[in-house]
Amino acid sequence: MTVLVTGAAGFIGMHVCQQLLADGEAVIGLDSLNSYYDPALKTGRLQTLDGKDGFTFKQVDIADYEGVQAAIGDRSGEITGVVHLAAQAGVRYSLQKPFEYARSNLEGHLAILELCRHHLPELKHLVYASSSSVYGANTDIPFSIEDRVDRPVSLYAATKRADELISHAYSHLYRIPQTGLRFFTVYGPWGRPDMAYYSFTDAIVSGRPITLFNHGKMRRDFTYIDDIVSGVLAALANPPSDTGAPPQRVFNLGNNEPVELERFVKAIEGALGQTAEILYDEMQPGDVVETYADIDASTELLGYQPTTSIEDGIAKFIDWYKKYHRINS
Repeated sequence: MTVLVTGAAGFIGMHVCQQLLADGEAVIGLDSLNSYYDPALKTGRLQTLDGKDGFTFKQVDIADYEGVQAAIGDRSGEITGVVHLAAQAGVRYSLQKPFEYARSNLEGHLAILELCRHHLPELKHLVYASSSSVYGANTDIPFSIEDRVDRPVSLYAATKRADELISHAYSHLYRIPQTGLRFFTVYGPWGRPDMAYYSFTDAIVSGRPITLFNHGKMRRDFTYIDDIVSGVLAALANPPSDTGAPPQRVFNLGNNEPVELERFVKAIEGALGQTAEILYDEMQPGDVVETYADIDASTELLGYQPTTSIEDGIAKFIDWYKKYHRINS
């Protein structure tokens, strides 16, 4: 099997590629290597994949439809699975650069769907990244895939919900089997530096204060990267059947255990052996108080079962962080 992975130099993308290759699959990885955060981290991730049997990388913007076609070239006939992870991430950044979200998350998603429709004759399944952000102002806890998702509180969330709707239309019109995965606050080694666990660690190591918004009264369903990868690959291996209804599904991939911010900070302090200086501030635009994934459907239909506690996951991240940044224990 050959799998096309977009966002292959991204946090989740790199780990998905590693596991696919370990499982003996061929992987074609695409990524633009943009500068949303330090591209050196992205090239470092790619170095973990370079030279592995079955891996091919092409640098291309997924919103460039013709460029994506050219990057795949004559290998389009061997691709049986697509894991579409490339996107412009970040809730707060969407307040500053809205057009980048429209290009990457809307035009890019459409380009991948058109690629699947016209150029991948052997395609069996498209798995794509959605987000827990689609639940927006939802107050029903835990978040269920049956809940309303028409009240986004950020442009990022709106683009991810739009992707789900566009995918539904393509499944209806063209019978493309698709699964959308709503990720809940993914963390771990090689993670994104704009995420709280990474930026908090940077600040604590440097002796700078950290800020807890909403006066620290927030909870997140932090999900360790290895658990996410197991869910992505389980989804890829289980395409929806075409039984008349559009062959598409959406699942939550979370840890099913929301963690208070203070426990989260204590896990970082414990793994670092340092104490944080904490400041408190008001809620930020586009943010939500709590995320909590109902994973019953993911467990029943995909066999998804996260196993990593926040303390264990953060400890693994800190071990990587010290090695990557060459910090002596």
